[in-house]
Amino acid sequence: MSSRKSKNNNLIQAEYLLQVQRILRERFWHQSPHSNLFGVQIQYKHLIELLKRTAIHGESNSVLIIGPRGSGKTMLINHALKELMEVEEVSENVLQVHLNGLLQINDKIALKEITRQLNLENVVGDKVFGSFAENLSFLLEALKKGDRTSSCPVIFILDEFDLFAHHKNQTLLYNLFDISQSAQTPVAVIGLTCRLDILELLEKRVKSRFSHRQIHLMNSFGFPQYLKIFKEQLSLPAVFPGKIFAEKWNENVQSLSEDRNVRDVLQRHFNVSKSLRSLHTLLMLALNRVTPSHPFMTAADLMEANQLCSMDSKANIVHGLSVLEICLIIAMKHLNDIYEEEPFNFQMVYNEFQKFVQRKAHSVYNFEKPVVMKAFEHLQQLELIRPMERTSVNAQREYQLMKLLLDNTQIMNALQKYPNCPTDVRQWATSSLSWL
Repeated sequence: MSSRKSKNNNLIQAEYLLQVQRILRERFWHQSPHSNLFGVQIQYKHLIELLKRTAIHGESNSVLIIGPRGSGKTMLINHALKELMEVEEVSENVLQVHLNGLLQINDKIALKEITRQLNLENVVGDKVFGSFAENLSFLLEALKKGDRTSSCPVIFILDEFDLFAHHKNQTLLYNLFDISQSAQTPVAVIGLTCRLDILELLEKRVKSRFSHRQIHLMNSFGFPQYLKIFKEQLSLPAVFPGKIFAEKWNENVQSLSEDRNVRDVLQRHFNVSKSLRSLHTLLMLALNRVTPSHPFMTAADLMEANQLCSMDSKANIVHGLSVLEICLIIAMKHLNDIYEEEPFNFQMVYNEFQKFVQRKAHSVYNFEKPVVMKAFEHLQQLELIRPMERTSVNAQREYQLMKLLLDNTQIMNALQKYPNCPTDVRQWATSSLSWL
C-alpha cells in the first residue's frame, strides 16, 4: 500500500515539475506581457500615455525606443500594448502593424505586409498605384469608418528600425512620419533600435517630420535589484496548482539567493552583462538539470550553468581535433613564442613538427607532407588560423602567411581537457624554448 502511495506521490511531483518547466521556460524565452517590468516604470508611463493619446483621442505620435540588446525594449512595448488592449473602447477600434527590418528588407515587401496585417488584400485587389505614398494613403483611407469623419487608429511597431533607414530614399519612414504629422488617420509610429546614432541615419526630410521623442532603456539597476529579479524570475506564481510544492520551490529559491556561491556566480554574470537575456540563458541551463529524481535547483546546478555560459568556443573546437592537428597548433604556438607573434607559413610549421617527430619518433607517427597539409587546411576551415592577406591564384599554399587565432592560455587549457593526449605532446606544449 505504501509503495503505491509513494508511486502516486512521484507521479504528482513529476506532473508538477512538467508545469514548472513550462511556466519558467515560457517566462525566460517569450517576452511574455504577463511578467514583471524591472526599473523602467518611468519609460513605461511615458509610452502608455503616448499610445492612449493615439488610441483614445486620435492624436498622431512618433517615438523611438533606444537601448542595447536584451534591455527589454520588446517587453516594454508588449506590456504597453497589453494594457492598452484591455481598455474596451480601444480593443475594438485600434489596429496594430508589426514590421521587422530583418524581414521587410525593402519598401515593397513592407507595403505587402502592411496590407496583409490590416486585412486589406481584397480592397487593394489589382489596383495600380502611381507611388508608394498613394498606395499607403489608399490603405489608410480604406480603414475609415462609415461616417467618413473618423478613422481607426493604427499603431506601427518597427523593430530593427535602423535597417529601415537603409531602404532606398527612406520612402516608408518618410510616409509614416508624414502621416503622423498631418491631420489624416491617427497613427502612432514606434521604432525599436539599439543604435544611439539613429537620428544621424535619417534623411533631412524624414528627420523634420519625426517628433524627436526618444525613450532610452539602459539597464540602470544595481546588483541588489539584479538579485531581486533572479528571485522573481525563478519563483512560482500564487495560482500554481500544487500549493505545498510551490511553497517548497519558492523557499528553495529564497535559500539559493542567500547562498554565497550563487551570489558569486550572479555577481560575475552581472559584471559581464546586465542583460536579462543572459540571466535567462543561465537560469534555463540550470533549469534543464531539474528532474523528478533531482526536483529542486541547487547551487551546483547554477555553477555548472555558469561554466557552460562562459565556455570558450574556440577551446571547445580544439577538444575535437586529431593528435596531428593538435601537434600543428603546438608548433604554431612555439613559432609565435620564438618570433614574437610574427606570421608564419605552412613550411615553417611543418619543419617545427618534423623536429618534434625526430626527437619523439616512438610516440608520434611521421605523417606524409600532403596529409599534414590537409590537417593544416582543416585548421583554416575551422577558423583557428587565418591568412594574413587574400589568397592569389598563383601563390604557393605552403608559403602563404598565416596567423594563429588562439592564445597560449586557450591552447594550454584545451590540452588539459583533451582526451587521451599523448604525454610527449603535452610535454612539448609546456616545454621551454631552449632546445628548439
